[in-house]
Amino acid sequence: MLDRRGVIHTDREGINEYKAEFARDTDMRTLDDAIDAADVFIGLSGPGLLSADQVKKMAPDPVIFACTNPDPEIHPDVAREARPDVIMATGRSDFPNQVNNVLGFPFIFRGALDVRATRINEEMKLAAVHALKDLAREPVPQEVLNAYERTEMSFGREYIIPTPVDIRLLARVSSAVAQAAVDSGVARKPFPAHYPLESINDVYGS
Repeated sequence: MLDRRGVIHTDREGINEYKAEFARDTDMRTLDDAIDAADVFIGLSGPGLLSADQVKKMAPDPVIFACTNPDPEIHPDVAREARPDVIMATGRSDFPNQVNNVLGFPFIFRGALDVRATRINEEMKLAAVHALKDLAREPVPQEVLNAYERTEMSFGREYIIPTPVDIRLLARVSSAVAQAAVDSGVARKPFPAHYPLESINDVYGS
């Protein structure tokens, strides 16, 4: 893990308790050091941080999540030119693979609320992740294709995660989270009888 000062390592002074949890015993000090042969880059920092030359140093089929908005850590076109084998995602809707918290938080809270969960635990978060993963491998509904003016979308480099306009998220993620809450013992109510939710009308019972 890196911050604005570089790699968070055990010999670095002035690390707060939150960063100390991620400190590693390593000789790496810079992003250029850390990116060499790396499988994954997840950027949540600022625009233009990652260069084409650094992308070229990554392992085969590198995964890059450049999530800064509106300008990502590296533009997808630059990343793909440097590495045609890249699996690229950003936080923007005008590029493939939009990583957006709207894929998770409304439905995680919906599932948690409907079973009156006492907390949102790791089991519930993982259930949401697996629901997204499974949904990405299923055929994409026509209404989603229409929204993105596409004739075809299927699991692959250009589609690794469902889109925010996919109505199936409501049913799949909410149900998975609610069931995980029940199974892990944090639910105060049983799995809802009115699940799966198919539309916003189901949420409000109208």
